[in-house]
Amino acid sequence: MDNGTQFTDTIFQKLLSSLGIQHIFASVEHPMVNGQAETANKVILNGLKKRLDEHLDFWAEEVWSVLWSYQTTVHYTTNKALFKLTYGEEDVIPVELGEPSPRMLLGTSATHQSLDLIDEVKSMANLVEQALKQRVTKRYNAKVRPKNFQEGDLVLRQANAGVPETRGKLAPT
Repeated sequence: MDNGTQFTDTIFQKLLSSLGIQHIFASVEHPMVNGQAETANKVILNGLKKRLDEHLDFWAEEVWSVLWSYQTTVHYTTNKALFKLTYGEEDVIPVELGEPSPRMLLGTSATHQSLDLIDEVKSMANLVEQALKQRVTKRYNAKVRPKNFQEGDLVLRQANAGVPETRGKLAPT
């Protein structure tokens, strides 16, 4: 969790300790500590930018549809949708609720079978993710060329030039 005051309250600390939960704070200065959350936030913000164009004031109405699309899209790291990994079931779009599809009509026994297999689905997704991480690491390490710098060497440092955009996170990059 971040260092918000709602998480540092003594009543909240007592609640966590009574539930046997170990409370660990993430450093605000190091967003790399929580890289997966930062990546998810970036994807969600990009989705909001695409849907809103110039009407940034209406982001609250659009965030639910962007979150739904994020949670029901198959992610390349696991080859599964977050919805499937969380609930053990394929997602059902609202159209299927009004007019049931064959999957909805015949899904009762398949539902129980898929709920029994959720642990296997999660472990397979974890294996796929680990294999992807190893491939990415291997590809990255193959391209790295070591550089040795000595004291007194000149190094080109790029500074961000220009006036920053004042529209916040939803501003175009």
